[in-house]
Amino acid sequence: MIGTQERWQEELFVAAPLSALVPDDHILKQVDKVVDLSWVQDEVRDCYCEDNGRPSIAPEAALRLMLAGLFHGIVHDRKLVREAQVNLAIRWFAGYRLHEQVPDHSSLTRIRQRWGAERFKRMFVRVVQACVEAGLVSGETVHVDATLIRANVSWESLSAEHAQQVWQENQQPEPEAEPEGATPTGRRRRGPKRRRRRAKKRSRTDPDASMATSRADHPLEPSFKQHTAVDDASGVILDAAVSTGEANEGCQLQEQLQRIEAATRTAVQTVTADAAYGHARNYEALEQRGTQAVIPPPREPRRARRIPLRRFKYDGKHGMVRCPGGKVLRPRRTDAKGTWYRAEASDCAACPLRARCVPPSARSRTVL
Repeated sequence: MIGTQERWQEELFVAAPLSALVPDDHILKQVDKVVDLSWVQDEVRDCYCEDNGRPSIAPEAALRLMLAGLFHGIVHDRKLVREAQVNLAIRWFAGYRLHEQVPDHSSLTRIRQRWGAERFKRMFVRVVQACVEAGLVSGETVHVDATLIRANVSWESLSAEHAQQVWQENQQPEPEAEPEGATPTGRRRRGPKRRRRRAKKRSRTDPDASMATSRADHPLEPSFKQHTAVDDASGVILDAAVSTGEANEGCQLQEQLQRIEAATRTAVQTVTADAAYGHARNYEALEQRGTQAVIPPPREPRRARRIPLRRFKYDGKHGMVRCPGGKVLRPRRTDAKGTWYRAEASDCAACPLRARCVPPSARSRTVL
């Protein structure tokens, strides 16, 4: 038998608490059972005037609205406030009764600007420490990775940095005039080759976004990069940072581990990451600090034009490198990337592997 539903008049009173209308398995109800945000008001008290001005939105209510947007996958504040007007679970979670008006979407934007990024970081660290005290986080084994996030800008907003490139080109000193004809050796003197750089594209509406891609077969897009570290035991996020899309995630590892140890007050014993973090400086830093690295080295090209670096044997005791031909490479200089080792030109000139090892423009092989 098919049931029917009579149209009813709006009820003036409902004899039930608002929490009874929210299912027990709802994500916001589960979060409300374990989260305590009573400390937020004291954390942001210095951002407000104590005895002047209109009463602001309750800081805890504002933060709960932001958390509700996170759990519902709502990015835009305008859409979040519109959803909070009709969603009983969000109203109950943020502490707004049925007859109360939710804040305007612009208020959440102003609150973020007033509190600032550093204050949100302190809130994040406090939540991580609460997870440690509750026994949810050990902090001994962490997993690190980075993800590209497409910037919310249109392709029409992109423009090439032509003016900046023209300024840089004109700031370089002009080369000195050379006498005409040949040099004393009979060869015509050539100046240093300058590689012309392509003008970078930037978004006029979001200049912090940079052009980047995660695959060689995918076009460049204006993006940001999120660097995240999670705990192995529970999957709790221990650290999160955002940079431009062109930033190398491998250069962020050491700073991430320092922030994790400061938040958890525990030394990281094991870290896992993909091959993008397989840099020599990361391996060295992790070895010095006693952290086990589960990080694969970068893949070698299938058709390498030169003999790969793995064929060169490093001798740390004597501070040298031995090449596949048995010759010794001595250290020449050290910079931020590491130590550069170079072979003698006489050794490479008589080596039968020269064609496969030394570039045509070089006299000897150099390795990092």
